[in-house]
Amino acid sequence: MLKHWPPLNALRGFEAAARLGSFHQAAEELHLTQSAISQQIRSLESYLEQPLFYRSGRRVSLTDAGHDLLSTTQSLLQQLAVGIRRLEQYSKPNQLVLNTTPAFARHWLLPRLGEFHRRHPEVDLWLFTTDEAPDMASQTVDIAVRDDIAAQAECSFRVLLQDRLYPACHPDLLAMPAAERGTLHGEREMDWNHWEVEAGVDVGQQGNGLNFSDPGLLLDAACQGLGIALVSQLLAQQACRDGLLRPLAERSVRGPNWAWLIHRDSEQSPLTRHFCEWLGEALAPSAEG
Repeated sequence: MLKHWPPLNALRGFEAAARLGSFHQAAEELHLTQSAISQQIRSLESYLEQPLFYRSGRRVSLTDAGHDLLSTTQSLLQQLAVGIRRLEQYSKPNQLVLNTTPAFARHWLLPRLGEFHRRHPEVDLWLFTTDEAPDMASQTVDIAVRDDIAAQAECSFRVLLQDRLYPACHPDLLAMPAAERGTLHGEREMDWNHWEVEAGVDVGQQGNGLNFSDPGLLLDAACQGLGIALVSQLLAQQACRDGLLRPLAERSVRGPNWAWLIHRDSEQSPLTRHFCEWLGEALAPSAEG
């Protein structure tokens, strides 16, 4: 890696002069004098120890080295411009950064986001999904809503509800013999061992079958008719309403606790309050059930 980099202004001056084929036009575009552009090019050539332009009176043209550097410089400046524009999302006045799991975002939150947006169109919600719980002290997150979080310093922690789990499958599989339905396996509470210990009911689950680390994908696979699965009551609400899942037993067993973390810097924000009030209302039927 280079220990020293040429000045960015020199690269901008070079790119403009090379693209326009004129030091004079480059100076006009960058609101500089022609002598300033000439000095930038000379300093860049001195740094690189080779000429970048052929000069003939007021006309200039690129050397082979200049052509090579132009491609690199244009790519560099374009990436830098895109990166700087991307930073605007961190400073929106009405932005609220919500962290959650991919499964909760896809299966519970996304079907309800339209309702939240209609109620609070002023909130620019940034949905930031991760498999691992965030470190609220080091990451730019206002609220985290997850089933795998515990209290953290500088945050308000609140358990919203305890999920329930039950075995289910696509309706088409109900007509098949239990041994032919296939079994889908998950991790943590979604594992069939949890069902066997807590419920002790045989619904035809088998030890082999497809395995999923993401409960959202596990639910997707069950909705596609790939086998029976132990699914989250909270996340499976929409699939049940759509007729994609049918329970295999009347019993359900305890699932993970869904909770939120709210960073203390965001706690008094009206945006945070609006979202939390809406979330509490939307989750209330599940919490009561």
